[in-house]
Amino acid sequence: MVQTILIVEDDPAQSRYLVEIVGRQGYRTIAVDGGQAAIDLLLRARGEAVDLVLLDLVMPEVDGLEVLRQLHPERPDLPIVVLTVKGSIDTVVEVMRAGAADFVVKPAAPERLRVTIENAIKVTALSDQVSRLTRRGEGNTSFADVVAESPTMDRTIDLARRAAASAIPILIEGESGVGKELMARAIQGSSDRAGRPFVAVNCGAIPENLVESILFGHEKGAFTGADSRHAGKFLEADGGTLFLDEIGELRGDLQVKLLRALQEGEVDPVGASKPVKIDVRLISATNQDLASLVAEKRFREDLFYRLNVFPIHMPPLRHRPEDVAPLAERFIASYAAQEGKNLHGIDASALEMLQAQSWPGNVRQLENSIFRAVVLSEGEILTPADFPHLKPGGGTAGEAGAGATGPGAAGGSEVAGLAALAPGGELRPLRDVENDMIIFAIEHCRGRMTEVARRLGIGRSTLYRKVRELGIEVGEER
Repeated sequence: MVQTILIVEDDPAQSRYLVEIVGRQGYRTIAVDGGQAAIDLLLRARGEAVDLVLLDLVMPEVDGLEVLRQLHPERPDLPIVVLTVKGSIDTVVEVMRAGAADFVVKPAAPERLRVTIENAIKVTALSDQVSRLTRRGEGNTSFADVVAESPTMDRTIDLARRAAASAIPILIEGESGVGKELMARAIQGSSDRAGRPFVAVNCGAIPENLVESILFGHEKGAFTGADSRHAGKFLEADGGTLFLDEIGELRGDLQVKLLRALQEGEVDPVGASKPVKIDVRLISATNQDLASLVAEKRFREDLFYRLNVFPIHMPPLRHRPEDVAPLAERFIASYAAQEGKNLHGIDASALEMLQAQSWPGNVRQLENSIFRAVVLSEGEILTPADFPHLKPGGGTAGEAGAGATGPGAAGGSEVAGLAALAPGGELRPLRDVENDMIIFAIEHCRGRMTEVARRLGIGRSTLYRKVRELGIEVGEER
């Protein structure tokens, strides 16, 4: 989306001049003829679309200073550039103290105006990013940090708010890349544990022989190589929140220890003579169907019911197209500032193309696509040409058509081997499809299992477990 600039100027000639100059620089403009009109617009819902304000200082009735005094407490994140005929030190100090981001002496030269606008927007984007990272580091992430303009995400946020007000165990379900950890952080930041430790652990990314030690800790000398005492993630999170992602990857024996930790409020470090009391709120997450894992005897039923007290489902990005535009806008502002690019937003055709994608990698994939486009871009707004890896109708450029089976189809017999339908038109068993997919991915990535896991969107331990279960033979990673 192209960024919007509000021009507040009571002189019609000056207003037309600024609209013309700013419009030529690629921005969308809104013009109002007085301070009160600006206040009324910016404090209504429509005002949320404004990215920057060009504010005349001297106006009848409600002047620029009064606008600053009323707006800055309500919209501290909105950059306001003051236009003034007085360039004295006293005037500059006064407007900056009132909350202005910068000032320009009238008459404003087009180049000076362009640089000032770009710098103000860039600084604001960096400030927003620093603020989010600071809140994250302090355990104060809020639901305002979660983009939720779609009805389905509104319902998810409403559920999460209710959960945050309680100490109830939460299970966040959803595909990889939908933002489960961000939601967990927002729940913590909106609970009575805000500001306390938030410790995130990806259960699928920990080497199997170290999972117990990393989660529950160990004493010095508990095993070979244990040269010092290690507290473990549960103790690190004491008083705060422990977020266990990919909870379905935990081994059976560790599921028993986790259940005991939840029931008794204590952990048994490896090699310790007695358990250690803990005060931890557990939020777990999974991209698998835990109920199916329970039915398959791969996940403990008693632990499942202990974790699944308050399930929250995070919808995939393809089910929330209304969120693509605000997410894209946030990523563009962040990466443009990071890369030093003069980008004002994204044009309508490019945004339409993004909204048409299925995004199997969800928000994470969208973010990476925006990052790549920002790096490639040579203009002031992103266009479809900056997304060469995406197809206009959805999908990735160069990918084979669904169901392509003929010798002329991209991928040929490889694609046919991955089809979900058997020759007779019946659905193939999921195990067979999964088996073919993993074999195809291993061959495609030339045996690089780390890359295979990344491409399939699963942890390495999950991949190796599936390889063993499916009886697939693989050589040494190369």
